[in-house]
Amino acid sequence: MQKAFKVTLIPNQNQQVLINKTIGSARFVYNCFLALRMELYSTEQKTLNYNACSQHLTLLKKEIKWLKEIDKFALQNSLRNLETAYKNFFSDLKKTKGKKGVGFPKFKKKHGCKQSYKTNFTNNNIQLIENRLKLPKLGWVKFHKSQEITGNLVNVTVTRTSSGRYIASILCETEIEKHPQVTHNIGLDLGIKTYLVTSNAEVVDNPKYYRTQTRKLRKAHKKLSRSIKGSSNRAKAKVKLARSYERVTNLRDDFLHKLSTCLIKENSIICIEDLRVANMVKNHKLALSISDASWSSFITMLEYKALWHDRIVQKVGTFYPSSQTCNFCKSINSLVKDLKVREWSCPTCGNENLRDMNAALNILGEGLRLIAKSSCINTAGVSPAAKRLFKTAAVGIPEALNACRELVSPGAIQAEIVEAGITPLLVV
Repeated sequence: MQKAFKVTLIPNQNQQVLINKTIGSARFVYNCFLALRMELYSTEQKTLNYNACSQHLTLLKKEIKWLKEIDKFALQNSLRNLETAYKNFFSDLKKTKGKKGVGFPKFKKKHGCKQSYKTNFTNNNIQLIENRLKLPKLGWVKFHKSQEITGNLVNVTVTRTSSGRYIASILCETEIEKHPQVTHNIGLDLGIKTYLVTSNAEVVDNPKYYRTQTRKLRKAHKKLSRSIKGSSNRAKAKVKLARSYERVTNLRDDFLHKLSTCLIKENSIICIEDLRVANMVKNHKLALSISDASWSSFITMLEYKALWHDRIVQKVGTFYPSSQTCNFCKSINSLVKDLKVREWSCPTCGNENLRDMNAALNILGEGLRLIAKSSCINTAGVSPAAKRLFKTAAVGIPEALNACRELVSPGAIQAEIVEAGITPLLVV
């Protein structure tokens, strides 16, 4: 399995110059061949694929001498990125009008977009010893070692951030040590005031890192706007502002990684809502808080960590009324659509419900029901009796009957899954 390790590089002055040259050359090649393909299509109605562009690049190196100073893999990967951009554009044209999200490839800018290049491992051109990384053309570069990097090297992506730091993402083919199997299942209800509430009545507060840093960010913005364009003080203010934003991002990522790792370690099945964040941020009153919560990143972390450790992440439909449904009698109360209603009494059974806790319990029940319905358990090599268990057990309610008509709970069903040695698949 492939895993990326991020480290902060400590290049010397000459290495910084060469990294900047490589990033600029990769951008130049991308823009040059994008313009060539556009011109060729407008004049002759033809296009160039990656192989044709690669042949042209060889001729271009003979004309432009400084391209020979650059790592060849960085330029080749730039052409691959262009080819991928074209493929994404044409595949997006086949989608319906409302779901299109990828436009025609655009020219890369020197400022305002990601500045990076990628080099591939071949013939030991990339090596790793303790806190030093050997890269083509650059030689040995020191880095801050915060974790053990294990596995066989595949490629390295070097990025220059807006704050002037150099980050290397080292992709390795490695064996991930899996967490021990557990039998506990959980439902999560994501929110703004509290980041999430679990079906176990655990509440995780929302740290709101952007809002807590608003005063510092406003001060940095004010200092940048008042500085003279082209001055050294403006350049310093720009870097300081970038570092402030970088700190917010790092704090949020640290929180999300720790929370997602804890949930994956302690639970076998995690049920969560399928949130459409792009539509939710259209509400301008909540857009900032939703963006600050970064729900999409959190769900992505849960998904790939579940894949690593043989867990299941089950998404519940967007329009499932988790907050309006009473978890006791399953009746729907439409009055709960109002977000101000945090506690409500079920008009049918009289059960007192806390909004977030009730939603988490309903999400867990619906997620377990969807898992049983879709038969998403990998039953290869399992006895027919065990297969019938997963197809017939109604795990969406507190208690259910298995294939042998025995009364079991969802936790007992999960225990039988583990005991049977069945590998769960990632459900998205």
